[in-house]
Amino acid sequence: MSRSTAPPHIREMTLSDCPRVAEIRVRGWQSAYTGMMPRSYLDGLDVSAELPRRRAHFERAAGTDVVNLVAESAGVVVGWACHGPHRGGEPRARDAGGPGDAELYAIYVDPDRIGHGVGRALLRASVERCAAAGHDRMLLWVLRENAGARRFYERAGFATDGAEESHEVEGVEGVEVPEVRYVRPLKG
Repeated sequence: MSRSTAPPHIREMTLSDCPRVAEIRVRGWQSAYTGMMPRSYLDGLDVSAELPRRRAHFERAAGTDVVNLVAESAGVVVGWACHGPHRGGEPRARDAGGPGDAELYAIYVDPDRIGHGVGRALLRASVERCAAAGHDRMLLWVLRENAGARRFYERAGFATDGAEESHEVEGVEGVEVPEVRYVRPLKG
């Protein structure tokens, strides 16, 4: 893949982007979560199984406040982000967020393009859109052990707020991964 130095073009995702987004998501998990999730789980991730989930997710988001963005470089999708209203449902979390809050649900970059500004461009676009929509804050969850992602969010103005939760890895009984919540004010 070409290593373009031009900033990526950020645009709304289309249904035809789903195959590439599925590939980026699977490769992103396999790259980013090595050592944080069971290897057998990561090795079992499959683009052909992920594709119907990406299509269903995309179709469910149509007509809602959920926004799917992709980053393109030289005509190739190299990253994906999804944000929307805060989902709530975090009973253990301190100050669990309110109706004026947005949430970054996902952001993934093709592992071959990490460090080339793709993630920064996607995150900046999501933050700008959420601020323009009048949201007070943006929240997100990240694996506690994912030091690289945590540094990325901290450089972008996010800070932990003390909320932590664990969730069981889908399909791997008894394996829980702890997550921490980050918050960034969007006003003021």
